[in-house]
Amino acid sequence: MAAFLRSRRPTSGSGPTDNPGAKSSALTAVDDGEPRLSFMALPTEIHLAISKMLIYPDALSLKHTNSHFYSLVDTGVNLKVEWLVERRSLHLECPNDRRCDLGSDLRFCRGSVPLLMQRRREHVECESRPGLGCLVYGTRMCSHRSAISRRIPRWLQVKLTVELWWILLALVPLFFCWLWLAEFLR
Repeated sequence: MAAFLRSRRPTSGSGPTDNPGAKSSALTAVDDGEPRLSFMALPTEIHLAISKMLIYPDALSLKHTNSHFYSLVDTGVNLKVEWLVERRSLHLECPNDRRCDLGSDLRFCRGSVPLLMQRRREHVECESRPGLGCLVYGTRMCSHRSAISRRIPRWLQVKLTVELWWILLALVPLFFCWLWLAEFLR
């Protein structure tokens, strides 16, 4: 199959070229001199089939790669709802504010949706529960998680938010007061 795809004539540049020795833009040269077919040279039907298999964040990323995919990839209400239902079924954080508008991508991506997409790209939610695995690639273990984070128990991996920093900052004077009182009462 790979040999067939490599030997297939590209369909994007059907007109004759000025330079007969020049390669088509659909073909990319490999180190061994053998041309390979690029993703953009595949037929539109395959692009459409691939785009229908993607979840919302991946489809949105593909949609904004170029104008061809922008007109081809559908990121409508059904895809957004499927993504939200999948997140809810996996017990992951979902946008629950009133600004979550399903009408357009621009209005949908306001509020907490960009944060959720960023956390997904950074593999933060992977292995957040035992047996969940990698949510980006669908594997049992996330290859992007460090070995240290796998060894440390989950309760030790607390992210210090602003509120926790304020609490720790308030505890510092209390600790010094306790030390002063202990020294004073001697």
